[in-house]
Amino acid sequence: MGLKERKEIQDKFKWDISSIYSDMETWEADYKRVNNIMSEFSNLKGSILDSSDSFYKAIKLFEKGDRILTNVVTYSFLKRDEDTSNNKSLEYAARSQQLATEFSKITSFFIPEIIEKDKSIVDKYISEKKELNLYKQYIDNIFRSKKYILSEREEEILAMSSDIGTVPNDVFGTLNSSDFIFPYTTDEDGKEVQLSHGSFIPLMESKNRKVRKEAFEKYYSVFEQYQNTLANLVYSEVKKNIFYAKVRKHENARSAAIFQNNIPSSVYDNLIEAVHNNLEPMHKYMRLRKKILALDELHMYDLYTPMIKNYDMKVSFDEAKETVIETLGILGEEYKNTVKGSFEEGWIDVYENKGKRSGAYSWGNYDSKPFILLNYHDTLDNMFTLIHEMGHSMHSYLTHKNQEYVYGNYSIFLAEVASTTNESLLMNHLLKNSKSKEEKLYLLNHYLDQFRGTVYRQTMFAEFERDIHTVVENGGALTAEKLKELYRNLNIKYYGKDMIIDKQIDVEWARIPHFYFNFYVYQYATGFSAAIALSNAIINEGQPAVERYTEFLSAGSSKYPIEILRKAGADMETKAPVESALKLFGKLVDEMEDLTNE
Repeated sequence: MGLKERKEIQDKFKWDISSIYSDMETWEADYKRVNNIMSEFSNLKGSILDSSDSFYKAIKLFEKGDRILTNVVTYSFLKRDEDTSNNKSLEYAARSQQLATEFSKITSFFIPEIIEKDKSIVDKYISEKKELNLYKQYIDNIFRSKKYILSEREEEILAMSSDIGTVPNDVFGTLNSSDFIFPYTTDEDGKEVQLSHGSFIPLMESKNRKVRKEAFEKYYSVFEQYQNTLANLVYSEVKKNIFYAKVRKHENARSAAIFQNNIPSSVYDNLIEAVHNNLEPMHKYMRLRKKILALDELHMYDLYTPMIKNYDMKVSFDEAKETVIETLGILGEEYKNTVKGSFEEGWIDVYENKGKRSGAYSWGNYDSKPFILLNYHDTLDNMFTLIHEMGHSMHSYLTHKNQEYVYGNYSIFLAEVASTTNESLLMNHLLKNSKSKEEKLYLLNHYLDQFRGTVYRQTMFAEFERDIHTVVENGGALTAEKLKELYRNLNIKYYGKDMIIDKQIDVEWARIPHFYFNFYVYQYATGFSAAIALSNAIINEGQPAVERYTEFLSAGSSKYPIEILRKAGADMETKAPVESALKLFGKLVDEMEDLTNE
């Protein structure tokens, strides 16, 4: 049975992006407005710091252009992701990307012109003109970057190159969403079904081991077929990251990537070290999985199937919706009502359709709804995906509601905290309301898999990302064989001697989109660890913790991420949150083992 066409999906299960633009004529009008603003902004060159008034005018005009541009880009990319095989949508997305590149090029003199002057001049303007007080944190952050900002001409060249820089990710996205043709496999009912990104994990969750093994081998056969092309894309992405880091004279690609959010390198290294020091609970969990499943050998295709064979949780989207609303009531009536309204107001695109982008995300901008893309299947895991993305969307909603445009975003470092706090609250809600030993075991299994997937797995990804950049920075090259070797060795380390590392998993790196996001993945693990601390405070402390958490969600980028998170109750410059989370993981493994022995 093939996937449905987009037009076959009911409207109530689609997002309503017409709230951004009602038609393409309106989109085209804003496209032209951005071009006009760019022309106007270019006339300010050389005069930005002539006076406090000229400085304020430049900032406001830049904001205006950027704000309209984000609407243009957001709409076209959401439209593209509905159906990546629609050539018209691909054309509009490409045009908006070109416009964004041109905007970066035209405005590239803005920051260099500010920082070529002494900061005392800007501070003087702030004291002269009260409207500039709002931008103090923004300006401080600009001057923090001063030693990495290049000349006006060099910045213009880098801005012009940004289109080229997205090629590895763009090509991977097209291959992954549109061009790869996955074979058919056999489902639990003995029917032939076509593999897809959306159906792969549900098939891996099958209780029938033959179903899992067949789907696993057939799915990865596609990536094995294209492994050399995909290796070249990863290699190109790494070289691009290193190039931009060198040009701006950062120590290395990782330092360049985490500098933007003012994250110390020690946070990254502490994460990997803390996980390395706590691998034994992970290895024990693998031994427990092997024992409960009564397997002579534990394979990689056995990782997702529920360990509790006589219990299953199928969760329809309507059931998931009600559970999510009930769970998030702990965060207050206003938060709960906003979540409830999101299901009626076109925030969410629910089901998979032919050509739709795989996976899930939350995306919008300051003037739009915080949209959620899902590819929902009726599983417990998909309910967790829903509440995860709702965490992102509510973070955006509260930030936009409480911050001016200049601070109306938040760092990726903070983003995963909001989403994972929601997941932790959901798991607590489900465990608290479990009605049998089997249900509790099933949920513990799911919780432990969340830990495995978010802390251990994402840290392994972070280590892999660090290692592949180090190879190239030391003069080496990345081939498919090199990538497979590095990836295999990490799997051996993280999963332990009780896991058979199947050869297919050596090429898993080829399907991970986050390896094109430039040192992004570590933030899942740090975010999860922080979320455990914050959710425990919400559950145990009540209203004071809820107020701190709401303040965290509303802070945007008005302060640096480490500071915002520390104020909320998690100090990520120490190993404590990660070690505390992994200590909980160990306790949960022991609890599950005890229950199975009863």
